[in-house]
Amino acid sequence: MKFYLEHAWCVLRHEQKWLCLNTPKPTGSSKRKTGASGSQTSSTNVGDQAEIRPEGIKDAKDKRNNGQGKSMAEYTTIWEMKQEDMAMKEKLSKLAILDTLLAKNEPLSEAEEVVKNKLLLLI
Repeated sequence: MKFYLEHAWCVLRHEQKWLCLNTPKPTGSSKRKTGASGSQTSSTNVGDQAEIRPEGIKDAKDKRNNGQGKSMAEYTTIWEMKQEDMAMKEKLSKLAILDTLLAKNEPLSEAEEVVKNKLLLLI
């Protein structure tokens, strides 16, 4: 019986991915293999494969989507931006407190005066 996709196999049989399947057939006359010898031949064929297969499409997508390819420089820039953002938020909160203290009409308590003076010195 003729193999239907023989033209494709002729093109792809020397590709790295298919080399492990392109093994020569055993020269034995029997059609059936015994369980012990069959498991030995399959393990030795796979173990002899010294070449590393290329990365598959799904593995490449997982690597790209999981962010494993990010460098240390990207993480440091993100960290610096986060620290700048936190500093600005802290400054805005201090200014909001100062605004509320300055907007009061009645006299401030001692604690409020101390806070107001500290905030004025920081700005």
